[in-house]
Amino acid sequence: MLVDDVTITVRAGRGGNGVVRFARAMMTLGPTGGNGGKGGDVIVRGVPDLGALRVFRTKKDVVAKNGADGGQNMQDGAAGKDAIINVPVGAVITDLTSGMVYDIVRAGQEEVVARGGNGGFGNYHFRSSRHTSPDRANAGQEGSATQLHIQLKMIADVGFIGLPNVGKSSLLNVLTNASSKVANYQFTTLEPHLGVYYDLILADIPGLIAGASQGRGLGHKFLKHVERTRTLFHFVAADSPHPREDYRTIRAELGAYNKALLTKPEWVIVSRADERTPEDVADVVATLKRENPRVTAISLLDDASIDRLKKEVLSRIASR
Repeated sequence: MLVDDVTITVRAGRGGNGVVRFARAMMTLGPTGGNGGKGGDVIVRGVPDLGALRVFRTKKDVVAKNGADGGQNMQDGAAGKDAIINVPVGAVITDLTSGMVYDIVRAGQEEVVARGGNGGFGNYHFRSSRHTSPDRANAGQEGSATQLHIQLKMIADVGFIGLPNVGKSSLLNVLTNASSKVANYQFTTLEPHLGVYYDLILADIPGLIAGASQGRGLGHKFLKHVERTRTLFHFVAADSPHPREDYRTIRAELGAYNKALLTKPEWVIVSRADERTPEDVADVVATLKRENPRVTAISLLDDASIDRLKKEVLSRIASR
């Protein structure tokens, strides 16, 4: 199951203590206490893995290592090891204490979300010409701690939207090497799936229903993944008894959730054209063109219609 919304507690490492030490060798004098090492940071890192947050189904705390105390002979303590939190590309991380928001938009991107405490100074640091044998040292500082809300909002070139069971997953499987589950009942797809068509990332968003913007079904869980797709493929089944109403239902839910979704470039894909006569399909296309002029009818049994979709739509999107 996809985990795409978690809240965790993070704590950076405490700095190591500085120490008071003096030279032990004969004929030598003076302080030699080293500084404490810096505490480890907590760092989030973007990775190309939608399932990266699964570990947080049970793990709710992330703690970096403390810095080591200083040593003899001006030896500084080792820095504490950083704690790395891998998050999927597309994750939005909100620091619930400071309100800071981190937007992870590429693999390898790193953001420090909690800084380790500085190490304390040893007595060697405090030496001077007037104070040659200081006997003071500092304790290490505490690392910062906070709560993080991590929410995945997938980034894709094309998002497949529509009512349940309108052929979104089937087309994704045909165009890419994805293996979305396909069956003739509603809500076959219970989590988003990604596929790659040449350089385009395609995202199959689970079926929406009326009331999705108020949370019906898993409405909010699915709609948030539409927010960061660049282009929408809006699927309407050719064999639907009410294709215009189907189209308007989804558009209404998009607008109720976030009006900005209505401004995204959109193509209407009339799927399952093989289930109706060519004349009936032409009527559905004509009806939907009154809602949106960019309408393409396809059938997975008709290679020519898939090739037309690739040439007329996907190649145009890729060239932008």
